[in-house]
Amino acid sequence: MPITAPDFAFLQTFVRERSAIVLDPGKEYLAESRLGPVARSAGLPGIGELVARLRVDPRGDLTDKVIEAMTTNETSFFRDVHPFEALRTHILPDLIKARSNERALNLWCAASSSGQEPYTIAMLLRENFPALIEWRIRFIATDLSQEMLRRSREGIYSQLEVNRGLPAKYLVKYFEKRGSDWQVKQELRSMIEFRELNLIKPWPSMPQFDIVFIRNVLIYFDLPTKRAILGNIRKLLRSDGYLFLGGAETTLSIDENFKRSQAGTTWCYRL
Repeated sequence: MPITAPDFAFLQTFVRERSAIVLDPGKEYLAESRLGPVARSAGLPGIGELVARLRVDPRGDLTDKVIEAMTTNETSFFRDVHPFEALRTHILPDLIKARSNERALNLWCAASSSGQEPYTIAMLLRENFPALIEWRIRFIATDLSQEMLRRSREGIYSQLEVNRGLPAKYLVKYFEKRGSDWQVKQELRSMIEFRELNLIKPWPSMPQFDIVFIRNVLIYFDLPTKRAILGNIRKLLRSDGYLFLGGAETTLSIDENFKRSQAGTTWCYRL
């Protein structure tokens, strides 16, 4: 049964208040496709009954499952390629030179989904900058979904997932076969600290970062939320640090404290 207008209006507010994700009119199909399985797993006959449960108990376990289902978790290894090439050829060499005395780097991947982006960066570090093994590297990856964080910590991916963007030489070098799946080797998994963080709630204490990846996330938020998130990032980004957004995202007309800067064949943002 299609979702009713009152139920969709409730979900728009419910999801917006808890994740800042904006469900525009016309996205009823998205709510139906993603929340139908949540309703069935909870033993409910449909989305109407799911919404009724949320109205009565908006803070129960069902709430977390609904928010996780409505969060887009599309990702892949070396997604879009160019940002990682910029890291390898321009940004990391410059930062290594600038940090040669302190010999420390801090990196953050926000909204890291099932972990392919942070593991891509970890492979890039190991493959191209072996001297960094002697440095103090703090690498944090965050997401609001407990399920995505669990998957990321395990680092287990299907054959289909490793076929999406991962070079064969990296698969052989940095993964181990686990039945029909592949698991990231412990040496790589131990490099990354996976933590829960909801971008619209108070942020925990974090270090000053040299590099921040928050790609393909801001597009789901309204303008005030984008400004708040960029303002928080600005406080955490070192004065000569680098911010990466998605190809369809920009700081223009949102936070004028950032300037667009070209790095190789891609763009990033600096203070």
